[in-house]
Amino acid sequence: MKFSVFQISRRGGREKNEDRMGYCYTREAGLFVLADGMGGHPQGELAAQIAIQTVSAMFQRQARPALKSVPDFLTASLLAAHHQILRHGSRHGMVDTPRTTLVAAVVQDGRAQWIHCGDSRLYLVRDGEVLMRTRDHSYQELRNAAIAGLERINRNVLFTCLGSPTKPLFDVSSPLLLEHGDRILLCSDGLWGTLDDATIARQMARQAVAQAVPDLVEDALRKAGNSSDNVTVVAMEWETPDAFETTQGVSTEDIQEDVFASTIQCEPLDGLDDDLDDELDDEAIERSIAEINEAIRRSAEKKL
Repeated sequence: MKFSVFQISRRGGREKNEDRMGYCYTREAGLFVLADGMGGHPQGELAAQIAIQTVSAMFQRQARPALKSVPDFLTASLLAAHHQILRHGSRHGMVDTPRTTLVAAVVQDGRAQWIHCGDSRLYLVRDGEVLMRTRDHSYQELRNAAIAGLERINRNVLFTCLGSPTKPLFDVSSPLLLEHGDRILLCSDGLWGTLDDATIARQMARQAVAQAVPDLVEDALRKAGNSSDNVTVVAMEWETPDAFETTQGVSTEDIQEDVFASTIQCEPLDGLDDDLDDELDDEAIERSIAEINEAIRRSAEKKL
């Protein structure tokens, strides 16, 4: 694989930055992940960090050097992240658990596939236009889809997330074959809430990601002013030769099969165990896989 990548997170007019993001890769697969801790609940930054560390830890375990099944990994890792947040809340006697959105993409065999829960978005930009974009799990998106009866509902409220008492709702995309120059951008609502899709696509196509992403973030912060939300972006550009003249170019062709590289940091946070990877227990993973198998069984019964 060859790609260029850039990531940045800026605190806006908020007291703290609850966003987390990162990427990791092996010889044959790459993972890009972003989470936005939810305000109105305790320790959103903790939920976001648990989520991205759980997903990346499972990627490291299963991508050897490729994932056996990308959609199974995406679903299992999201559910495992949800269980880990709930488990943390239970262990610490929290009445209200931390909560977060999540969007994650895997690139493998020249294809991209992604999962999301909440309103952190993924954009796939090709030839200066938005080819694909995730649809937020919010009442605003439901109204945009012409679902009736939502006029009196706060449309900016999310109806699902990780860490809530109910099982999260999520969407998994179909695999998409990447073309040279395709850009994949994962971002928090601090970006898309200020800049429209056309602006994001136009600027992403105009420059390499190492220049486009910082400019987009600065534009969003400047336009929102003192009321700006935190703005976090991780973006990659697929197999563009010019990208490898910069320090952000990544080629996995020369690395060994057992090599795992990651930018996801285990930052110290109050209330978070020192080593989350040790806390990612097999029971949580098995529980997630069992839920997937049960959902598949129910789906098969309905078809009969």
